[in-house]
Amino acid sequence: MDSILDQMHQKFLSRLPQVDRVLRDQRIQSLMSQYPRELVANQIRQYLDEFRLSVLSKDTKQLESINIDAQAVVLKIYQHLQFSLRPRLTRVVNAAGIILNTGLGRSPLCAQAQQALDNISRGFSSLEYDLPTGKRGDRHQLVEELLIQLTGAEAAAVVNNNAAATFLVLNTLSQRKETIISRGELITIGGSFRIPDIMQKSGAIMREIGTTNHTQSCEYEQAINEDTGILMKVHTSNYKITGFVAECTLPELVTIGKKYQIPVVHDLGSGMLVDLSQYGLPKEPVVSDSVKAGADIVTFSGDKLVGGPQAGIIVGRKKMIDEIKKNQLSRTMRCGKLTFAALEATLRLFFDREKLLAEHPTLRMMLLTAAVLKRNAMKLKRGLEKAIGDRGVVIIEAGFSEVGGGSLATESLPTTLVKIKVDTLSAGNLAQKLRLNTIPIITRIEKEHVVFDVRTLFYDEYKIIIGSLKSIIENLGDK
Repeated sequence: MDSILDQMHQKFLSRLPQVDRVLRDQRIQSLMSQYPRELVANQIRQYLDEFRLSVLSKDTKQLESINIDAQAVVLKIYQHLQFSLRPRLTRVVNAAGIILNTGLGRSPLCAQAQQALDNISRGFSSLEYDLPTGKRGDRHQLVEELLIQLTGAEAAAVVNNNAAATFLVLNTLSQRKETIISRGELITIGGSFRIPDIMQKSGAIMREIGTTNHTQSCEYEQAINEDTGILMKVHTSNYKITGFVAECTLPELVTIGKKYQIPVVHDLGSGMLVDLSQYGLPKEPVVSDSVKAGADIVTFSGDKLVGGPQAGIIVGRKKMIDEIKKNQLSRTMRCGKLTFAALEATLRLFFDREKLLAEHPTLRMMLLTAAVLKRNAMKLKRGLEKAIGDRGVVIIEAGFSEVGGGSLATESLPTTLVKIKVDTLSAGNLAQKLRLNTIPIITRIEKEHVVFDVRTLFYDEYKIIIGSLKSIIENLGDK
């Protein structure tokens, strides 16, 4: 029996085309004009090896259902290569309605930041070179003055994300000392950032006070001793506690810090440089307000509401910022020229409020009016109806978008949704086909409909979505 099975295996495997045969196919030749021959050949070998293993794992009955045709195998290889050879990091269309989607890279960059990246990436740069003196410079100074003006702080430093900023501050100011923090602010962000863990790794000793929903200022004062390093307040950006609650406000904590000469650190998480409530959006803490209230150090993200590249921004007292910069660990967390280029361009935008509202992608998406959203949804609906023909339905419904990224977590933004259903495709299959588009399209699924939220779409992406759906429908063939 084993002998018969072995013979069947060999019979099927002999029908597989050799690598050289695949490489001579015109479709594969076209790929080699875009990618190195060796890379293409390696991918083909890997695909054929996996195919062989799949055949060898099948029993007699399973083999009878397999029809190995050399041309069909080459076509499958070509389709596999189209996806596997393209860059892993690629532009996607975000139709899911989450503006600061961490999986999709959070905030899109403004045009000025894009131009700065293009300019800096083309050659050498003044990353750590002082042009007037011709001597070695400080990369933090590239954006420090802008941050001082925008926040009112004495000094600033930038590292690669806000988790790093929090870690570095704790390690510099509270290593082997106690950091007093409310239990209600021991946050978890995403799947891995936990304040207790960051504190432990930093060398700081966590001194937890209060309860989840109730912490008073007197409890901070009662916990202070000769081992206290800092008083820490963390903005609970991704959840809210309601009902019977009490918290020590930042001004109250600053008063305690001054009384006992202990630094106060405010981790804002998302952070914002302008007051969103003046534009009709929910209130989110403004960095300058924390500085004005007297926080010695404030940390926040560069790629959330600020709308720049991934970065952790630290502002505050010059003496403490200087200590943080001198910490040897800061070198392991420092940002490169591309981050500083994009961040500088983004920060400059905040000095022109009119331009900021028009050209800052995250703010523009958050501030889209109901009329604009409905108009854009109708535009997309017409294009999708033309593409889908009589093969499905397209409808418009009211819905909600999310800011995402741990920002305004309990708030939703009213939006207009475009929903589609294709007769012969499940919503899951259609969503997958959209994700595998040349420019992947990320959607969400609601009640067997694939949903497009127009709030997070750029104007050039409507054609991409319509073209992709048209291609999917054409490949389904006749009913």
